[in-house]
Amino acid sequence: MFHRVKLAGAVVLASLSLASCESLITGGDLIREGEPMARFTFENRSRDQPFDTILISTCEASSYGLDRLPNGVVIRPGQSYTWDVSAGCYDTMAGNVGDGSTRKRINIPPGTHFTLFYTGEGADPYRQEVR
Repeated sequence: MFHRVKLAGAVVLASLSLASCESLITGGDLIREGEPMARFTFENRSRDQPFDTILISTCEASSYGLDRLPNGVVIRPGQSYTWDVSAGCYDTMAGNVGDGSTRKRINIPPGTHFTLFYTGEGADPYRQEVR
């Protein structure tokens, strides 16, 4: 009986440990039940820099997580991609597999359409617009 209780306790601890690691893998949920919603658009305004990887994580997540673009999607200059998200703080990273990346922390207000423009110019190559 003691061994079963000890085993059950170990299973519970392992489950809790794995649950806390979820944000390490995914970057956290973009849509969180019960939270106000917004829309987020990444727009590529660079002259010649395509992006095949966009990582978006909650600011509390322990990593940037997974690529949020569908498989095979590339955001070329003049193109954009939009996600529905819960309002809040996000860390973003845009790049290409095997070819560097660029990062930006953003705060998306509830009930808005937040656009992050990548210009590729200057020390901070990003501009933002909230509508």
